[in-house]
Amino acid sequence: MAKTCAMGLISALAAASASSSLLSQTNQNVAFADGPFNFPLFSSSSPSPSPSPSGSPQSSTGQLPSQPSASPASTTDKEGSGNVKARNDYPRTSSAGFDPEALERGAKALREISSSSNAKKAFELMKKQEETRQAELAERAAEFKAMQAQAETERQRVIYDEQKKLTQHQAQTKSQMARYEDELARKRMQAENEYQRARNQELVKLQEESAIRQEQARRATEEQIQAQRRQTEREKAEIERETIRVKAMAEAEGRAHEAKLAEEVNRRMLVDRANAEREKWVAAINTTFDHIGGGLRAILTDQNKLVVAVGGLTALAAGIYTTREGARVIWGYVDRILGQPSLIRESSRGKYPWSGIFSRAMSSLRNGDKTSSKNGNGFGDVILHPSLQKRIQQLSGATANTKAHQAPFRNMLFYGPPGTGKTMAARELARKSGLDYALMTGGDVAPLGPQAVTKIHQLFDWAKKSKRGLLLFIDEADAFLCERNKTYMSEAQRSALNALLFRTGDQSKDIVLALATNRPGDLDSAVADRIDEVLEFPLPGEDERFKLLKLYLDKYIAQAGSRKPGLLQNLFKKQQQKIEIKGLTDDILREAAAKTEGFSGREIAKLMASVQAAVYGSESCVLDPNLFREVVDYKVAEHQQRRKLAGADGDRA
Repeated sequence: MAKTCAMGLISALAAASASSSLLSQTNQNVAFADGPFNFPLFSSSSPSPSPSPSGSPQSSTGQLPSQPSASPASTTDKEGSGNVKARNDYPRTSSAGFDPEALERGAKALREISSSSNAKKAFELMKKQEETRQAELAERAAEFKAMQAQAETERQRVIYDEQKKLTQHQAQTKSQMARYEDELARKRMQAENEYQRARNQELVKLQEESAIRQEQARRATEEQIQAQRRQTEREKAEIERETIRVKAMAEAEGRAHEAKLAEEVNRRMLVDRANAEREKWVAAINTTFDHIGGGLRAILTDQNKLVVAVGGLTALAAGIYTTREGARVIWGYVDRILGQPSLIRESSRGKYPWSGIFSRAMSSLRNGDKTSSKNGNGFGDVILHPSLQKRIQQLSGATANTKAHQAPFRNMLFYGPPGTGKTMAARELARKSGLDYALMTGGDVAPLGPQAVTKIHQLFDWAKKSKRGLLLFIDEADAFLCERNKTYMSEAQRSALNALLFRTGDQSKDIVLALATNRPGDLDSAVADRIDEVLEFPLPGEDERFKLLKLYLDKYIAQAGSRKPGLLQNLFKKQQQKIEIKGLTDDILREAAAKTEGFSGREIAKLMASVQAAVYGSESCVLDPNLFREVVDYKVAEHQQRRKLAGADGDRA
């Protein structure tokens, strides 16, 4: 059986070699890989490698060389023989087209298989592999046919979808064309109607314009006549005012000249009197020093007198020092018991209970005269919105009645931008309600440290001693009355806040607490709970800015250079130069009020101070509209620049 299989394998190998030689002769570019064969089932050991007919060694596992090459010796013999042969591009075949190497390898393989004990198993394995390969080829052919059928079905479906889409697109195009033609017809009719309507309107407009032009021509003629008449009257009034002004200036210059002459006479008399007094005092001083010199000479010449004088001077110095230090200690104790607390910055009460009686009376008289002369509304220099001013007046009346009926006072909170008059309003509220007032700032509490609690209690004890009642105004209250859960708040500040909350826990009949802040949201919730009245102080409106400009124009410009009462001050103090105002009317002030939108009352006061500085910096010391407008424009631009810088800092923050 083994011999029969071997003969079959030899015939197969011969057929393969013949077919390969036939393919090489027909110059077809087809290469069959005659790779190595590996039979893992052979367990016999292979012999030592021996040279193949082509010169390539064979491996011990029975592998055959894939591309054997001719040995160099045979090539040299062929070249030396001198016979020229055709080039062989396929080294496994001879020049005649036959490859004997395949037969040799087949014969060798057959010998190895014949000598092996597993020859039958090897042929069965090869048969099963060939059957498996044929089954795989049949399966691939079936898959390919199925793929062809599926592709044909998909192609038919795509063709149907395309035809369906084309039909729908044609129907849609016809519908759009019909709608477009209908829309064009309607637009054409609408355009014709619009054209006819516009033409009719244009005709009506031309008729109306013609009538308006005729009316305007008539009015222009009448206005020109009226303007010429007003110009004539204005020139006449200007001439009369100029005549009156020149006359008044002449009279004023005459009075000033007379006053100057009288002042010169008085000055000369005072200088002569001062010289006489000076000579008298010089003579008295010389006489005194002569007596002192004589006494010193007598003491130095007499030893007993010298000892008595030295002892007396020593005792006198010791007595003076003891008296001074004792008085200082006693005065410190009195000041601590009866004096004004160190937290108070300003107060209508004197530093001590017996001081300031006459000064308060004179101050009240002066404030009453100034109130009636300047503002005319009984509220001093404070100019607020009418509703806010009315509210403060109501609170002042209510506070006065509360004090009269021995009822508890109501605490207040003033909030708003800086410079809007919160402090001045609190001062005027206390004055109108008949209370004393005391001002302190929240920033003075933090530097006290642990002593802040003691100072707070001293402040409230001092405030309760006021017989008239006291309005305690705390400016910048958020500096130490902020939320207690803030991380940057020290323990001393918390203690001071707790002390103030303790002293204001109940309604008081002696103290009105008024807080002022720019940030009411930062106040502690317990502080906000103690507030009964909340007043917002907004930035002044245009009318309020106009009144403020008039007020500070009178204060810084019109009254600049006026002498205060006091003869000696007028003699030894240099007289300020008066500012002359030319052409600065209320219209110009209203124009400045419109430009200064967003200005606070403090900024308007600084604006008028800048106007005063600009006038003093000029040569003529005259305020005219051009200089006033120039300073106003500059300050408005500066204000806008500050707002931009503040906005940029907020964004960065």
